[in-house]
Amino acid sequence: MKLGLLQLNPLVGDFQANLAAIEAAARKAVAQGAELCIAPELALSGYPPHDLMLQQDFVARNQQAAEHLIALSAELRCGLLFGLVTANKKAFGKPLHNAALLCDSGRVLAIKRKSLLPTYDVFDERRYFEPDPAVCVADFRGTKVGLLICEDIWTDESLLGRVDYDTDPADDCVKAGATLLLTLSASPWGSGKHRLREQLVSRAASRTGTFAVLVNQCGGNDDLIFDGASVACDHRGRSVARLSLFEPAVMVIDTTASTPAPGWSTDDLGHEINALVLGLGDYFRKTGHSRALLGLSGGIDSALVACLAARALGPANVTGISMPTRFSSAGSVDDSRALAARLCIGFEVIDIDPAFELQRKLARFPGGVAEENAQARLRGLVLMTRSNASGALVLATGNRSELAVGYSTLYGDMCGALEVIGDVPKTRVFEMARRFAEIPQAIHDKPPSAELRPNQTDQDSLPPYELLDRILSAYLDQRLDTTGMAQQGLDPALCAKITRMVELAEYKRKQAPIVLRISGHAFGAGRRMPAAKKV
Repeated sequence: MKLGLLQLNPLVGDFQANLAAIEAAARKAVAQGAELCIAPELALSGYPPHDLMLQQDFVARNQQAAEHLIALSAELRCGLLFGLVTANKKAFGKPLHNAALLCDSGRVLAIKRKSLLPTYDVFDERRYFEPDPAVCVADFRGTKVGLLICEDIWTDESLLGRVDYDTDPADDCVKAGATLLLTLSASPWGSGKHRLREQLVSRAASRTGTFAVLVNQCGGNDDLIFDGASVACDHRGRSVARLSLFEPAVMVIDTTASTPAPGWSTDDLGHEINALVLGLGDYFRKTGHSRALLGLSGGIDSALVACLAARALGPANVTGISMPTRFSSAGSVDDSRALAARLCIGFEVIDIDPAFELQRKLARFPGGVAEENAQARLRGLVLMTRSNASGALVLATGNRSELAVGYSTLYGDMCGALEVIGDVPKTRVFEMARRFAEIPQAIHDKPPSAELRPNQTDQDSLPPYELLDRILSAYLDQRLDTTGMAQQGLDPALCAKITRMVELAEYKRKQAPIVLRISGHAFGAGRRMPAAKKV
């Protein structure tokens, strides 16, 4: 059988546009011989729609769009499998189902309702959906097809460790006679996750002896970035098709295929850069914006964000503003100007020192941190005022290391619509920045500094970033306590100090812009820590 894999980038809530994208992709696949076209999980609404699903007409809009695709399958004389939201018709349980509809030539063959609902990390599907453990195996043109939805294949304990479920929907489908497994997915990306997802499909195929396919959504939706990376594996678990990362794609494959597919690039740093570019660009496109503003400090963080923005939005749509005070080095302006010229983005210099001096007199600053933060807040004020006047969105430039320990100023450098590199540790920022030839060498070479007092460097109050990021990784990613960190050779006293800084800064992070997520443990929806707690 020839399958059309439709890897799509939907806009949440835009049924008309999503429907058009499915139709265009299906027509392309059918023209290449596809008998059955497969679109991702919740392809009609986009994933995740969150509380949009509570709107009164949401299910009806899904159904209207589904009727169009059923009619399209009659016109094209092909099968279509796509994700949608349906109503739970039982008198109990959650009001909705996360579902998949299989139709062929105008006839509905089956409706699969998702069995396993993730409620961890960024997922909250039990808030809306009722699970349905029923096995769904449909007869499609003489082939027994087992239908699965995303989490339904995340059950391999040997790969994942402890799992949340005591059932295996893929195995259940095969026991019910399925010889082909089709999984619709909307699985967000974290570095390397496409390989893990492929392993899950491969294991499902090899242990059941079936041909297995997973079609995944791509694109950025708020903090989440979906990589696509759809895959097909033969009955031995060998990957015979891999779709591209971070872009829509259509591929027609034959279920008798046995030739190994070309592998993905092993350049994880490049993947992370591409993910951030996609997430940034889609946020602007999907919110109806095109232009960005950011403060250019002459430092590595803002330089990297400027490069990402220029790549995602086009240089003509990006403006950097340098806002020096008496504590700014000459290089902060000169290096920023050089960067802007190389990137061909807009550039301005606005001297905020007179405003800073006036603020000092009015507020009677005693000096210290309050005076330092006043400069950051003046910069935030300039950027947000320009944003209001021009319609350009402000990009915050803080990195994960700074967000973790609170090395940022509320209503200052934390202003913005997106925290573009808020999930990138400082050491990784330096690695990413080296990929952009436009960044002047002087920016790479200078010691990190907020330049809010004379001769200030970040290491005045923080350990070297290589050490800080090791501690943060142990605490945030590995969830170790100070004893566990000490077993890794880290100083317990320093670890206790840093972890206390992390917990005390929780109130700041709850007011931070959206952080683009590229790791498995990003700040944002996946981390649910109270701000008021014993530290």
